[in-house]
Amino acid sequence: MKIKDNKVVSLIYNLEVNGETKDSCDKENPLEFIMGMGYLLPKFEENLLGKSIGDKFDFVLSAAEGYGELNPQAIVDLPKHIFEVDGVLQEELLVPGNFIPMMNQMGGIIPGKVVEVSEEAVKMDFNHELAGQSLHFTGEITAVREATEEELTNGLHGERAMHNCEGNCSSCGGC
Repeated sequence: MKIKDNKVVSLIYNLEVNGETKDSCDKENPLEFIMGMGYLLPKFEENLLGKSIGDKFDFVLSAAEGYGELNPQAIVDLPKHIFEVDGVLQEELLVPGNFIPMMNQMGGIIPGKVVEVSEEAVKMDFNHELAGQSLHFTGEITAVREATEEELTNGLHGERAMHNCEGNCSSCGGC
């Protein structure tokens, strides 16, 4: 069976950025998803179309095809007082390199990386950790099957039903 939209795909992969492994999954814990449902990077899915069980893959996504170019507007200075809990500054969080979950204007949680801490402000970078990077994927397709009607409605693991976001996960923060 070949990979196309609405098929459940299982695969193992290795993601390298500049020769360093950033993410991987193996046969004991493969990545499983429904093709064409928007769960993964569109160009990642596109590179898998037409492949079958046992097929290997090796491709590179440009920064634009991956998590986008670095956006200077996603690097912001936030007032230090917003990192207070019950009037106490959470200084242990405010270490350059730390990722802190922050809430956006729509109530979704997004990770921000502490870049710099000054007397009055904390510079945070809300770019994706892999923004601006070329992504080198290698791997193998381990299974392909038809998705059930329930999976198409609710998601492979019920995620579409749980978050009730009607598939538009770019804004709900739940997926």
